[in-house]
Amino acid sequence: MNQVLVNALVSASGYLLVGVGFSLIYTSARFFHIAHGIVLTVGAYSTFALGVWAGLPLSVSIAGGILASTILGIGLEWSIYRPLQGRQASPATLLLASLGIYVALQALVSLIFGSGTQTFRPSEVPEGLLLVGSRLTVPQLAIIVVSPICCLSTWLFLQRAQIGKMIRAVANDHDLAEAYGFSRDRVIMVAFFFGSTLAGVAAILLAYDTDMTPMMGFRALLMGMIAVIIGGIGNIPGAALGAVLLGLAQHLSGWWISSKWQDAIAFLILILFLLLRPQGFLGGPLRRATV
Repeated sequence: MNQVLVNALVSASGYLLVGVGFSLIYTSARFFHIAHGIVLTVGAYSTFALGVWAGLPLSVSIAGGILASTILGIGLEWSIYRPLQGRQASPATLLLASLGIYVALQALVSLIFGSGTQTFRPSEVPEGLLLVGSRLTVPQLAIIVVSPICCLSTWLFLQRAQIGKMIRAVANDHDLAEAYGFSRDRVIMVAFFFGSTLAGVAAILLAYDTDMTPMMGFRALLMGMIAVIIGGIGNIPGAALGAVLLGLAQHLSGWWISSKWQDAIAFLILILFLLLRPQGFLGGPLRRATV
């Protein structure tokens, strides 16, 4: 049982890191950035290319992978999303554009690296650490430690930094924020910067734990999205609760029933929240918009 709980905590930490990055972008830009999944994938494969193919030191390859995710994220915002929003594109149009970007870049990753599984790890995997009666590998321990630190730092940034307060203002009301002189484009660019950087960090941690495939980003994004939706979009403490609930539900169902049911359980929880509490654990009351 201890091992199941530890595995749930590892999964929850990964979901939280991916979900917070996605939520940061969504609350500012107001559309589902599906290409966030490929931003994550590119970070992992860039680290692999630098570390395994180029033979660079681990620290350099990790920094390069995070940088690749960050550059790709802000590049997409500047070159594709911003021109579309300048033409008053609807959220549905932006969603379709994001989906197209994801499909095209995933195909490119498969073309360059192949569609099989790639790994950073050496051929001999060291035995995990024995903690509280369960085994925990070094990458899993890193996920548990790094994810809360990154998310707490993001929360403090949003609460105390001037640009963080601007992001919250734009997230609450675009028009009112612009009336107060906040640059919406600048705020969205900063949100893409931090959200994509978090995706890069998550990519490397997840890849070191479970290896990587060109599809790794999509599943990670789905689980992260579910975590922030059931926790309350835009609420980092709520996202943490959502991630823990999701991780526990998946691993307990895998222990009691079968691991094949883990994704089904995740989507069942999402449907129940959308029906019974669409604002999530800590989300504010929903407001009906009138036109």
